[in-house]
Amino acid sequence: MKIKTKLNIGVGLLFMMILVLSVLSGWYINQLKKDTNNILKANYNTLQYSRNMLLALEEVNSDPLAFDVFEKHLEKQRKNVTEPGEKEATEKIVTHFGVLKKNPENSALKSSIRKDLTELMQLNMAAIQHKSSIADDTAQNAITMISIVGMLCFIMAFILMVNLPSNIADPIRQLTVSIKQIANQNYKERVHFESSSEFGELARSFNTMAEKIQEFSESKIEKILKGKKRIETLIDNMSDPVIGIDENRKILFINDEALTITGLKRENCLGKLIQDVAVTNDLVRTIIKDIIESENRTKNEVMKIYAYGKESYFEKDIVDINILPTGEQSTQFIGQVIMLHNVTPLKELDVAKTNFIGTVSHEFKTPISSIKMGLQLLENDKVGPLNPDQLNLVNGIKDDTNRLLKITGELLDIAQLESGSIKLNIKPSKISDIVDYATEANRASAEQKNIRLITRIDSDLKLVSADLEKTSWVLNNLLSNAVRYSYENSEIIIEVKRETDKIIFSVTDTGQGIQPQYVSKVFERYFRIPGTKKEGTGLGLSISKEFIETQGGTLKVKSEYGGGSIFTFELSAV
Repeated sequence: MKIKTKLNIGVGLLFMMILVLSVLSGWYINQLKKDTNNILKANYNTLQYSRNMLLALEEVNSDPLAFDVFEKHLEKQRKNVTEPGEKEATEKIVTHFGVLKKNPENSALKSSIRKDLTELMQLNMAAIQHKSSIADDTAQNAITMISIVGMLCFIMAFILMVNLPSNIADPIRQLTVSIKQIANQNYKERVHFESSSEFGELARSFNTMAEKIQEFSESKIEKILKGKKRIETLIDNMSDPVIGIDENRKILFINDEALTITGLKRENCLGKLIQDVAVTNDLVRTIIKDIIESENRTKNEVMKIYAYGKESYFEKDIVDINILPTGEQSTQFIGQVIMLHNVTPLKELDVAKTNFIGTVSHEFKTPISSIKMGLQLLENDKVGPLNPDQLNLVNGIKDDTNRLLKITGELLDIAQLESGSIKLNIKPSKISDIVDYATEANRASAEQKNIRLITRIDSDLKLVSADLEKTSWVLNNLLSNAVRYSYENSEIIIEVKRETDKIIFSVTDTGQGIQPQYVSKVFERYFRIPGTKKEGTGLGLSISKEFIETQGGTLKVKSEYGGGSIFTFELSAV
């Protein structure tokens, strides 16, 4: 049976039951109304007329109008004869009343009339009792019939309420479960509805779809397996170690390079939790540390591993695999791939470059120092006076020599930082010494441009945990850059304040500022803002950043193009 037919039958039955119950109740109510109206109209009025005639009969001797009242109610009674024997009793009253009118003093006639009225009232009282019992029977029949019909209606409605929703909801529920099974790639799922309704047609269509999907899926398994083999072969032949884990951290694949450097065997780790493997393998434990402590993950971390018979360097990269399932809105996490890129050749080149820079810089310092000494001798009057042209030439050589010496010093600092040979002497240092060193070193150049150096140090700050020499060098470098790039007749603010357990140093200038696209690059080595005509090697900020970070601090910049820059670094408080 069709669902629409079921719904029409169910709703139609409910409508018919309501209609039958309404008609039956209305019919019985109408019958009760007729019975009560019959009592009121036929018998109650007669009793009322008889009562009024008795009252008038008592006053015939004292009230001349009593006869008129009596006769008036007697006429009404003659028109209201409804019961057997009531007409004869009424005619007796008429006869006796006619005689009484001629002889009002006759007491016997009055007694006869009273008896006649009493007989009339008894007739109507008996009729009232009879009709009342009829009304009671009608009411009882109404209660019985309405109760029976109401019970039948309730039973039918209950049957409909129990069966009709389940007949519609159960197939939908079963179909929903089957659709979920298909979505979970269980293509053998089928729906069986023994019905000729719309659900039966839907089930047949669903089963046809499932069979086609199953056929399609089975036809593609061979291609999928070939694709899987290709990927596995590609991973196994990669020159970098690769480990793949699922969302539960079970090892899905591990290539030969990863097995080589970890010393693992494929059969001992595939399908196992990577943290269980890490319990017995120190290298795996180091590799997955960032996965276990996900909030502290470091991207492209360089690790030193003894592999291939020497100390090798690998850059670790952990890639989260997130997919967007078909028909869904949010991505789903399905695992991670750990890749170790072998950067040993690059590291060796970097070490060689660092050694070369250090060697060349060290070799440059000796002849540059000799040139400076020769310049000092030329400037000495004891050697002989210089004419103006010679003096200008000596000053030019002197400036170039100082610039070469500064570049050589910065290159040596870079080489020491990269090789790790630089030694820091971190201890409680006076903040005032650091600030005074920087301001005194730049005071002359600031006065040449009429720039005011404003120092603001919180009164309760005295010491900072830092390397006095390196930190003074950093603040001096930031301040010299601020002087160099500030306009004339401006001001530079050097501020030192405390925030929780950190000491914050800042240098604020009102120069041109840095264009937004270059703000993130100013700390890169050898970088200079395009178009600038100012002097500089592009190493000062890079070295400053290294000095501060080596001490456990941070160096940052905020700049608004056209509104100046703020360079800030923080160190630990004492």
